[in-house]
Amino acid sequence: MKDPNNPCIFCKIKKEELLFENDLAYASTDSYPVSKFHSLIVTKRHVENYFELTTEEIQACNELILKTKENILKEDKTVKGFNMGTNAGKVSGQSIMHCHIHLIPRREGDVENPQGGIRSVIPNKQHYKRKP
Repeated sequence: MKDPNNPCIFCKIKKEELLFENDLAYASTDSYPVSKFHSLIVTKRHVENYFELTTEEIQACNELILKTKENILKEDKTVKGFNMGTNAGKVSGQSIMHCHIHLIPRREGDVENPQGGIRSVIPNKQHYKRKP
């Protein structure tokens, strides 16, 4: 199996693979999507994770997240929500050590019970009962 970190696949992306870009980041589709239009927002500067970004890089990523979201909503009227997240460190599941943010479109009925959403990264913590 080829190592996606050597060389870094996010540093070597081809222009034709880009959905959008600005000076500090770009958006592309995920190679292993969990839903149709699953996208990645990636910094152009090679930094390991979100916590190493500058304020300007965070703003540039946010602009592309919003632009990508609007484009997805225009392309697919069945999208009713989104999950958005990033992995920071190997123990969190990060496998490509270059900061990237997942934007995952959600559709009604795509899972039996979506409660807890992002909490499903630790499966037995996804579903919970609210305190009275």
